[in-house]
Formats: sequence, C-alpha cells, structure tokens
Amino acid sequence: MLLEVDAFTVAYAGKPAIERVSLRLADGHIGCLLGPSGCGKTTVLRAVAGFEPLVAGRIALTGREVSTPSHCVPPERRGVGMVFQDSALFSHLTVAGNVAFGIRDWSAAERRARITELLALVGLPARGDAYSHELSGGEAQRVALARALAPRPRLLLLDEPFSSLDATLRTDIAREVRHILRNAGMTALLVTHDQSEAFAMAEEIGVMADGRLRQWAQAYDIYHRPADRFVARFVGQGSLIAGTAVERSSVSTALGTLTSRTPLDCAPGATVEVLLRPDDLVCVDATDAPHTGRVDSREFLGAEYLYTIRLDSGEQVLALARSHDSHALGARVGLRLDARHVIVFPAVPASA
Repeated sequence: MLLEVDAFTVAYAGKPAIERVSLRLADGHIGCLLGPSGCGKTTVLRAVAGFEPLVAGRIALTGREVSTPSHCVPPERRGVGMVFQDSALFSHLTVAGNVAFGIRDWSAAERRARITELLALVGLPARGDAYSHELSGGEAQRVALARALAPRPRLLLLDEPFSSLDATLRTDIAREVRHILRNAGMTALLVTHDQSEAFAMAEEIGVMADGRLRQWAQAYDIYHRPADRFVARFVGQGSLIAGTAVERSSVSTALGTLTSRTPLDCAPGATVEVLLRPDDLVCVDATDAPHTGRVDSREFLGAEYLYTIRLDSGEQVLALARSHDSHALGARVGLRLDARHVIVFPAVPASA
C-alpha cells in the first residue's frame, strides 16, 4: 500500500478541522477527495504533503511513517509532488525551464532527457521553448503536471487542478491527465468539488463533509451504494421516497416492492426512505404501465431527457428516457422499476 492514512486529526486553535480520517491508496492507483468548499479536503492533502501537523493518528508512505503527533517528515523529504489550482508556472522560464525546475541538481544530459520524456508524455513535445503566456489553460496545466512529475515522486497530489479552466474543458482535461498518470505509472490523490472530474479521474473516491470522510470506496459503490444521505445527495442525482420494510430484503413503495440481493439494514415494518437514481426508473406507455405520474419538468441532455415526475402519492422522482421518446410537460407517463441496488435510510421524523 503506497499511502496509508489512519484516523488522523488536524486541529486549529484546539478545534478539529479534520477528524479521524482514514483511507488507503494502492501503488499506481488514482484516488479523489470530493466534497463541497470548506469540507476539509485540501487540509487532508496538505497533511499528506507535510504542511499540516497531526494531533492524532498517522500517515505512512510505502510503509514508512511520515506524520504522527510526535513526528513529521519535512515535505521536501517525502517524495511527494504537488499540482495546484493555478498552474503557477514561472513566467520568466520557458516550458522546458519550468519542467526542469525541480531537477536542477541533475546533470545537463539527465535533465534534457527527462524534459524530452515528459513533454512527450503530456503531449507537448514541440513546446519546450514557449513561455507561459503563450499557452492555453489546458497546456499550462499539463506543463505543471510535467514539472511535478520531473523528480519522480512516489505520490502526486493535485489540489483542484482544473478549477481555473472553462467548465466545458474540465472533464476532457481530467481524462487526459488520467491517461498521462496511467502511462507514467503514477499514484495520485486529487481534490475537487466537481463529481464529473472525480469520476473522470479516479478509481477510488472519498466523499467529505464537515471535516469527516463519509465514505471511501470505488466510484461505482459511491454512486450505487452510498453510505449515508449526504453521499447519496452529493454524488449523482436521485430522489428519496417513502417506503416500509416488508422483510429483511424487501421494501414496499408507491412504485411497488423492491427486493434487495442482500439483507437491508432495517427491521421488518420499519419506515424508511428509498434512494432511486434516474436510471432506476424506465418510462413506458401509460396505458399498460404498473404505475403512472405527471411530468413536472424536463431537461434535454442530448441523447436523453431527464424528467421530474410527480407520483399520485405527491412524491417526485427523476427518470431518464431517450430523447426520441419525448413527453410534454403535464403529460401522464408510465413508470417501471428497474433498480439493481436497493438503498434505504431510516426515515427522518416529520419534526426534524
């Protein structure tokens, strides 16, 4: 395991900013900390880099402890590279000069070979003589990535690296960077508030809120098996509808009974809320559908429409349908459940 973070806490003026965060990241894997602004994800990154001391827990790299409450290896001795929100290129240096900045103690021949290798890796083999003002935003971030990779760090940390780019470019650049890191065999930990970036980049994602890591899991499980309501609502789209547990593996709802392949964490007869993702519902002809609802709103997504549908119970759900099968506002549509994962949470009391 390349990175091990065990129940660590960071505090400011005696007040915890990060509390009991634990995660594992294997060699060659890309992980992501995802959460809203102010949730503490950048503080986790800074602690891993060595810029924040711990008041509890430990951080280890390749089995070697680098942070405990009584011991902190300096950042420059951790073998960790960083890419920041702003590419922070040195404007007085060329692209080649920026890439070479962290390997100035290498021989001239070694530097030239490494610069050539990295510029080819990031897709900028002919831009070595350019200056930062001559680069696009995406090119500047790729140069910043090459600079961080130059000293061959064991772990690369990326702090909101695409936030300065246009929204339409972020996911594309994230996929490019993932491809670059894969080709370099690099282990990386990304911080972002954008779930599209997280899914484009990482195999493992940690969702953070209020200084705590709510869930660390594979991207598929974060979406389909969220650990709590916050994760369910923050990642992806979905609706919570009322349900009643029939037995340990099934729950009754206004759209019928859902059966889980694994036992549900609730007793028979318990009142629960059931998470339904848009892809858990299929729009069908209302004349022979088991359940129907009224189209309250719709959003055109190109190949699909995302419909908000009000059930006869008054609850609203989201459903996807092919854009060829257009349903007008106010129209009645049929609904059929096709939920492969049954996720339930204890019902919130009406007074809560």
